[in-house]
Amino acid sequence: MARTKSPDYDVRRKFILDQAAGLFAAQGFHSASISAIAKACKSSKSLIYHYFPSKDDILFAVMAEHTDLLLETARGVMAEKISAAAKLRIISRAYLDIYKSAQARHVVLLNELRSLAPARRRQIVRRERDILSIFEALIAGIGGIGGKPMARKELRTVLTRLFMGMINWTYTWYDPKGPLDSDAVSDLASEIFITGLQQGKFAFLRD
Repeated sequence: MARTKSPDYDVRRKFILDQAAGLFAAQGFHSASISAIAKACKSSKSLIYHYFPSKDDILFAVMAEHTDLLLETARGVMAEKISAAAKLRIISRAYLDIYKSAQARHVVLLNELRSLAPARRRQIVRRERDILSIFEALIAGIGGIGGKPMARKELRTVLTRLFMGMINWTYTWYDPKGPLDSDAVSDLASEIFITGLQQGKFAFLRD
């Protein structure tokens, strides 16, 4: 007979992942032990193993759930019947909110991908590519000429990477107690990018 889940199973599981993500982000995956995770959770190693068979499983869960949230968020906005520019603004705001509330998980995703086994790494990379494809489609729509999407694939790729670089690394410097909230920071990044694309002052943006 299968073991019945406790009513707070999901809450405890999330708590373990949050504590583990904090340790992985601060110490690195290989330096953070199951014992350290158990101590951070104020529980036993056996309880950790009840939720996750290994430390590798914890790392994968941290990354998988984070990328799933990012991808689902972007797909939800893409389903709306609004302009590409409006979608970029909304997704960017949502992503900065996610990064702010799940900073440790975001750091782990950016820094520990190579710590995953190859098969699991490929799963995360596929999610990341799906996210990039969404941003690329938006940038193609914003930067097109005469209502047509930007045609040059290599240019769309460079622009997408540039924009993602603007928002993905905000965790290294952004201070929630500073003069701008995360929405304002996101809007600055979006408007700088959108205005630059729509004005088309760069000759190489013309296909």
